[in-house]
Amino acid sequence: MPAECYAPSVRGSVTLGDGVRIETGVGTVVADAKRPDGDLVVCSHAHTDHLPNTRSRSNTDHATATICSPLTGALAGVRRSTELEVGEHPDVTLLPAGHVAGSRAVLIDDGDTRYCYTGDVCTRDRCHLDGFEPPDADVLVMEATYGKPGYVFPDHDEIERAIFEWLEATMHRPVILVGYALGRAQKLQHIVERSARTRCLISEDVAAVNEPIERLADVTFDVERLEDVLDPDGDETLDPDGEESLEPGDALVVPSNVASSQRIQQATEGTDALTAGFSGWAAGPSFRYRGGYDETFPLSDHCDFEELLALVDAVDPDAVYTQHGFADEFAQELVSAGYRARSLRRNQATLSDF
Repeated sequence: MPAECYAPSVRGSVTLGDGVRIETGVGTVVADAKRPDGDLVVCSHAHTDHLPNTRSRSNTDHATATICSPLTGALAGVRRSTELEVGEHPDVTLLPAGHVAGSRAVLIDDGDTRYCYTGDVCTRDRCHLDGFEPPDADVLVMEATYGKPGYVFPDHDEIERAIFEWLEATMHRPVILVGYALGRAQKLQHIVERSARTRCLISEDVAAVNEPIERLADVTFDVERLEDVLDPDGDETLDPDGEESLEPGDALVVPSNVASSQRIQQATEGTDALTAGFSGWAAGPSFRYRGGYDETFPLSDHCDFEELLALVDAVDPDAVYTQHGFADEFAQELVSAGYRARSLRRNQATLSDF
C-alpha cells in the first residue's frame, strides 16, 4: 500500500486511502479496505465495495483476522469466493448497523477517546433488520450517501403499503423486482411473502446470498428458485413456454446488476411482466427513467438526510468525518449546525490540523 495515501500517524487522526484509517491508542484501525494493512482490520459488511480483495497483509506482523460479524465473514465467501477469518478485540465493540444482514458499525474505546465508524448505516427498523442505535462517541466517521436536503424517504410502513397495493393491482401480470442481491432482495422476498402474490421466485444469485443468512441469522425465506434465469455464461434464456416460466401472480426477485441483461429483457417481453426498481435514489425523478422501470419505490438500506442529522445529534461527537455520496454537502450542513466536521479525501489533513 503506498505510504502517500495517508497522513503521518498521529493519534486521533482519521484519513482516507485504501479504506478509512483511524489512529487510536489501541493501534491503527483500517476499515473497509481492499488490501487492508493495519493493527486492527475491520469490515463493516459484505457489499463488494467494502470487502477486501485478499486476506493477505503487507505487514506480516499485523493481525490476519478481520473484525466483522460471522455472517459478514460467511457472506464474503459468496461475494468474493473466500470467507473472511473473523477476529475480535477487547477494545472494539460491534454494533448492528441496520444496513444489510450482518452489517456492523464499530466502536473503538482506547481509554481516552471513543471512535465510531458506521460503514453504511440505517436507523429504521424494517423487515428482518433492526435499525442502528447510535452510541456515545467522541469521533464519528459516517457515510453520507443521502446527505443532501431533498433526499427524505417516506416512513417504511408507508413504503410497504405502496408496494403491497402495486403488487395487488398488478396480479394479472408477473412482476420482476429489482434490488441488490444482498440487502433489498431479502426485504423484497419478505414483502412478497406477505402480499397476495401466488409465488416468490428468486434467481441463483439471490439464492446464494440467502443461504448463509438463513443459516446464521435465524431468517427464513419461503421462495422458489428459478433455475438458469441468470446463467453467468449468457447461454440460457427464460422460456415463457417452459416449465419454469413466469405466470400471472408470480414475483421474480433479481439483483440490480443484471436488471438490464438480455435474459431479463427477454423475460419481461416474453411473459408480459412488469418491472419495479427499489432504491433510495427513487426519491429523485430520474431513477425510473434511467432503469427503464414500470414502477419505482424508495426502499433504501441507508439513512435519509434527516436520519443522518438525527444520528449525529444522538452521538453528539466532538468531530465528524463524512464519506460516500454527498459527503461534502453533508459536512457543510454539520458545520452550519455547529459541529466540527469535514469530508474525507485522500492525502487530506485531519480535523486536528485546522
